[in-house]
Parts: sequence; C-alpha cells; structure tokens
Amino acid sequence: MKEILVAVAIVVGCVQTAVAEGNTSAGQKVFKRCAACHAVEDGKNKVGPTMFGVVGRQAGSLEDYKYSDAMRDAGYSWDEEQLAGFLAAPRKHLPGTKMAFPGLKREGQITDLIEYLKTLN
Repeated sequence: MKEILVAVAIVVGCVQTAVAEGNTSAGQKVFKRCAACHAVEDGKNKVGPTMFGVVGRQAGSLEDYKYSDAMRDAGYSWDEEQLAGFLAAPRKHLPGTKMAFPGLKREGQITDLIEYLKTLN
C-alpha cells in the first residue's frame, strides 16, 4: 500500500509540473502577439517598453521609456490582478494609455501570458 501511495504522489507531482510548464509555454506563444511592440530583453524597448521584469515593477517607471501621462501616474505595480485587467482591455483599465492593442479576450490566454511574464527577470 505504501508503494502505491508513493507512486501516486510521484505521478501527481509530475502532472503539476507539466501543467505549470504548459502554462508558461502557452504564454510564450501568446506573447508572439506582443513581440511586435515589446521586447523581453533587459533594457531593450521597442514601440512599447521591455517586458523584462515587468511583474512587480511600478507602472510607468522605466527611466529610458517615454510613457503616457496616464501610465506614469497610474500609481500601482504590475501584479497579476493589474496585468490581467490591463491585458483584457488596456484603454478601459487605464484611460489615456498609449497602448493601441485592444486586449486579449480569452481568460486562459491572459493567465498563460502572465505566467510567461513572471519568468522574465
């Protein structure tokens, strides 16, 4: 019986790891939609600011990027809740943002993208 419980625990652990990797991998695929305007390398801005280290960063805080007044004055950090709201509807979440992208409509894409962004640090 003990051997069966150990085997089940190992299988459950493997499944949980696979799910976490799947979310990150799926998020990396979703990010391809963002890559035209956003880089993932530290210090590399494009039309939009780099996404390197974005999770936990104060909104509008990169010194070498010219943000909209709305983004500079947002007053929050990019936690999962703020990212989810912004990624779903940027102009609704933060009126006055320069972000032209209309947003991701499927919650799964948003969750996966955030999981990917969390790896960029």
